Amino acid sequence: MKNHLRLGLFIFLTPVLLWLLLLIIVPHIELLIMSLHGKNDTGDMVWTLANYRHFFTEEIYWYTFVRTALYAIIVTILTFLVTFPVAFYITKVVSPRLTGFLTILLLMPFWVSELVRVYGWMILLRESGVINHLLVSTGLLKVPVEMLYNDISMLMGLVYTSMLFMVVPLISSLESMDDSLIEAAHDLGASPTTIFLRIIIPYAAPGITSGAIVVFMLALGNYLTPKLMGGKNSLWFTEQIYNEFIASFNWNQGAAFGFLLLALSSILIWSGLKISRQHLGKALS
Repeated sequence: MKNHLRLGLFIFLTPVLLWLLLLIIVPHIELLIMSLHGKNDTGDMVWTLANYRHFFTEEIYWYTFVRTALYAIIVTILTFLVTFPVAFYITKVVSPRLTGFLTILLLMPFWVSELVRVYGWMILLRESGVINHLLVSTGLLKVPVEMLYNDISMLMGLVYTSMLFMVVPLISSLESMDDSLIEAAHDLGASPTTIFLRIIIPYAAPGITSGAIVVFMLALGNYLTPKLMGGKNSLWFTEQIYNEFIASFNWNQGAAFGFLLLALSSILIWSGLKISRQHLGKALS
């Protein structure tokens, strides 16, 4: 019996372990080795930390990463502010019979590719787009206004593309919360603000944490939305990595930038968990 269980466990785990090994661990090890190589004065490949030093000595790279990290934090906060009322309404306000239907409606836009959804926003916001056409035809504007290629439109696009990964953990957390907790607090005279801060937020904290981690990482590593909606002046760090790999063919420098992005984003997430007094295991369970 034990042999059959071991065989079944081996068969079940083998595809997962192969996927982790071949598609994540091995490529990352190869990139790490590549990031620690560089050319010396004679053009030979040697072991060096110059690729990492280059990040800290060149102001544009450091500035771009700090800007990207700050905007990723803003995107995470905005995504939470947008999705939390929606998740609370679906789980605690509407009839339980409508919860599944509304959840499906909420997820339907995300069945479409991110590229298609971003182009949809571009069609709406561009100078000859739908919104400008409506504003000009109603007389609110005399001439069309370019609403694309700025930080506001880029943030809006990032929030929209990240909403799914925040709202699903929130719905999962709020669904398991007993409504009698809110009713008891209300009967005892607690204000809506107190109920929200003392009961709802602490109960939904694991969902908020897991959603915030995923949204932050997705926003930090996003390339498509900042490139298309932010324009040439978006200054997103993933674009710097892309330029090193594709435009400059400097794979050693690009690999170093990729590992720095992974390391610095991990530090930011760890700091956020410490500040919020949350545990990663609890948030992802």
